[in-house]
Amino acid sequence: MARFFIHRPVFAIVISLIILLAGGISIGVLPIAQYPQISPPTVEVEINYPGANAETVEQSIATNVEAEVNGAENMIYMSSKSTSDGRYVLQCTFKVGTNLDLANVDINNRVNKAQPKLPKEAVSAGISVKKKSPDMLLVISLYSPDKTYDETFLSNYASINLVDAIARTSGVGSTMIVGQRDYAMRFWVRPDKLAKLGITGSDIADVIQEQNLVAAAGQVGQPPAEAGTQFQYSVNVKGRLTDAEEFENMIVRTLPDGSILRMEDVSRAELSGKSYTSFGRKDGIPSTLVIVYQLPGANAIQTADAVRKLLEETARNFPPGLAYRVSLDTTEFVKVAIHEVFLALRDAIILVLIVVFVFLGNLRATFIPMLAVPVSLVGTFAAFAALGFSINTLTMLAIVLAVGIVVDDAIVVVEAVEHHIQHGLSPLAATEKAMEEVSGPVVAIALVLCAVFVPVSFMGGIVGQLYRQFAITLSISVLLSALVALTLTPALCRTLLRPRKQMRGPIGWFLNGFNYVFDKTTSGYLFGVRFLARRTLIALAALTGLWYGAGAFMGMLPTGFVPDEDQGYFFVAFNLPDGASMERTDALMRRAEEDLKSIHGVGEVLTMGGLNLLTNAYTSNNATIIVMLKPWEERHTAEEQIKPIMAKVKGMFAAYPEAVSIVFAPPPIPGLGNAGGFQYELQDRAGAQPADLAATAQRFIQAAAQRPEVTNLYTGFRTTIPQIKLDIDRDKARTLGIPINQVFQGLQIYLGGLQVNDFNLFGRTYKVMIQAEQEFRRSPENIRDIYVRSSDGSMVPLSTLSQVTMMTGPDI
Repeated sequence: MARFFIHRPVFAIVISLIILLAGGISIGVLPIAQYPQISPPTVEVEINYPGANAETVEQSIATNVEAEVNGAENMIYMSSKSTSDGRYVLQCTFKVGTNLDLANVDINNRVNKAQPKLPKEAVSAGISVKKKSPDMLLVISLYSPDKTYDETFLSNYASINLVDAIARTSGVGSTMIVGQRDYAMRFWVRPDKLAKLGITGSDIADVIQEQNLVAAAGQVGQPPAEAGTQFQYSVNVKGRLTDAEEFENMIVRTLPDGSILRMEDVSRAELSGKSYTSFGRKDGIPSTLVIVYQLPGANAIQTADAVRKLLEETARNFPPGLAYRVSLDTTEFVKVAIHEVFLALRDAIILVLIVVFVFLGNLRATFIPMLAVPVSLVGTFAAFAALGFSINTLTMLAIVLAVGIVVDDAIVVVEAVEHHIQHGLSPLAATEKAMEEVSGPVVAIALVLCAVFVPVSFMGGIVGQLYRQFAITLSISVLLSALVALTLTPALCRTLLRPRKQMRGPIGWFLNGFNYVFDKTTSGYLFGVRFLARRTLIALAALTGLWYGAGAFMGMLPTGFVPDEDQGYFFVAFNLPDGASMERTDALMRRAEEDLKSIHGVGEVLTMGGLNLLTNAYTSNNATIIVMLKPWEERHTAEEQIKPIMAKVKGMFAAYPEAVSIVFAPPPIPGLGNAGGFQYELQDRAGAQPADLAATAQRFIQAAAQRPEVTNLYTGFRTTIPQIKLDIDRDKARTLGIPINQVFQGLQIYLGGLQVNDFNLFGRTYKVMIQAEQEFRRSPENIRDIYVRSSDGSMVPLSTLSQVTMMTGPDI
């Protein structure tokens, strides 16, 4: 093989150029990420049951959906959350490498099979099945600096003008809005006024369904038509209403005196938000936060740049008083990490160049093995594209390590050729003779190195997935270096090498001095080898001591999966007392924001009220703050680094008596959870009560807290949330001719809010909802203000049919 290329140097050069070209093209299309894609893909199912508590959602939705979804192809496990705001979220996690599009279709079909078993209110609210990526890419803040616009406007402007366009961007997996206030036509009713008029909430719902509907009126002159019909006309009628005034003008009933009772007489129609379960702020300014998640396998940097470009174009059409900011960009850390790796690669190549030149002492001889470096390294990227690898810190680390390996084969060839040239052979004859001697060793070296690295790629579990690309990258670069040593290197040796001449000047003096010192060092080394060869016991004792010392020091070093790094931001999760209102949470977050801004090194503070990022659930007594630090180059002192700042924040919030706070960094590998550390799942397989499971969880936490390695233990499962138990006297209700379903519907309408039907606005469809005014939902005593109608037409308060008691239970 080598002889063939020695006599055809152009062919050898062309092969290397093809390898370079293929690798160069691949670099431009390869995804860039911090680590290889090892987080398993997920599909998320979300169902909302307005007014239902966590237990009702679990019994009526979770059991039915999960019975159908269980057994999906390639699904590793599924986990769900049923919350007290009527929200059900199921996450189906699949094996790495699963086609997420097919998995999404499979889960969607299975959920559709469960749909007939679900409450009609949940089905009418909509069922969402979507691909979910755990890799948070960007957090975008949409806010009004001069407070011209409220949260409802900000949320809907983001939904209408930003979110859909972002979701269409290549590489974006999904989006989530914190502080979402989708428009809804809200009817705020007064139960006391309705009771005086003998009207129930169900009557109001019937009026809306009767007078706000889609109407298809047909056409005049539509075929088949009489002969001579000249025109065909579409008949337009206004079925769905559009603004609050039209809704308030709907007729409820005609009174005995002939007057008309309209909706405005018994309720207040308002265009407002559908949900108020969360709020967002940027540095204390009310904001809508749009979280952008990356599609698995996408180029994170290109995706983030595309979203930024889209935002710049969209911002040109913003109304005055509206602004945005990309508050968190996780690719900034990736860019810095990859940049540092490229700097290390540059330094490694320079050092290798210097070492090779110093030892070979010839510019021509140095040039030949250094050509093997770009061919072997750049050519490796071509294999990346074929194998589905990404440019990440581990593959680039392998490239950096390969710099010193890939030149070895070429150096072996060059030294052998130079040896024969110095003994009088021509470059051609010397190259042929040298290749006869070293072709076998070159191949053997490559195979031995591959035998070291390739087995790493067969490791199981997440460690094997993480380091598979590292091992294969090194192996491919070694194989390419062997190919170059058998093709390009002998061709260049035949063309470029000449009998070596003594270098003069300062470089020659330096090389002569280096060779003198190196010869002396070699002589000393050989003396030591001869000494130990005659004294085997001393050599074995020294070797045993080194082994023991290495083992002892290894045991002293801390262990871990991957090292924690300063990614430029961290989180703080707050948990207020059970049952605390959103107003209390809001007030505490304003205080926390001010305290955080006073810390040196802190840049921007994003507040996500109502959202517990650790459990990914919305509850009124929880909030999460994302603390963005100033850029790395602006944080010079030790106290401005992430660990001292996190320690300071932890101490600061530990003094808050109103809440328990947890300060945690993002996961070292994106997609593996919401925080660093690990997650432990405790399952109840005996059908015990929630309180028993909560007690077991607390005992486990107390036992685990005794371990010095464990800190920040937390569980979001609590059964001490204050709740109301309403015992209904069913016999009495039956005697009065009151159907039980009317009682339940009245509770849902007045307290939970009933989604009646839809209306259209801004080219979109939104919900029409009924709910009692705030003053009738303030305390447990307000339940007595709810009335239902008996069979004789009289209005009966629920206080005569039920008994209200306080209890505790779970909210998740």
